[in-house]
Amino acid sequence: MAYGSVLTDVVQSSTTGTPPQFNDGSGTQVGTLCRAWVNFNGVTTATSATINASFNVSSVTRLNTGYYQVNFTNNLTDANYALAGSAQDTLAGVSSICPGVCISSSDLSPKSTTQVKIDVVTAGGGAYIDTLSVSVAIFR
Repeated sequence: MAYGSVLTDVVQSSTTGTPPQFNDGSGTQVGTLCRAWVNFNGVTTATSATINASFNVSSVTRLNTGYYQVNFTNNLTDANYALAGSAQDTLAGVSSICPGVCISSSDLSPKSTTQVKIDVVTAGGGAYIDTLSVSVAIFR
């Protein structure tokens, strides 16, 4: 079988609210695109965190130290998505998922189609922490 390249400006799903999917040669789905992602500065005295770059994220609200709400621009179809993230520890100056700094969907609030609340905590003691760079990606 010959392999080639596809050059296009737009890939669009035929179903509203459903991302395009990628299939292998036999037609089996092997993946989809990231539904939302954001990189933001979590060290702020305001309630609104500074977004450095994002896709499908309208804003990030700082609810408390190390506790943020990521608001989606376009609602997701359901709350059965995966959350991945990392944060830069302001003390050590290194990025990691764990150990060091951990990001997780908050135990304080369930995920929803409009937003997700996340915790940024130290791995050792589980203390909430504000960090310079927080990155979150949503896959479904």
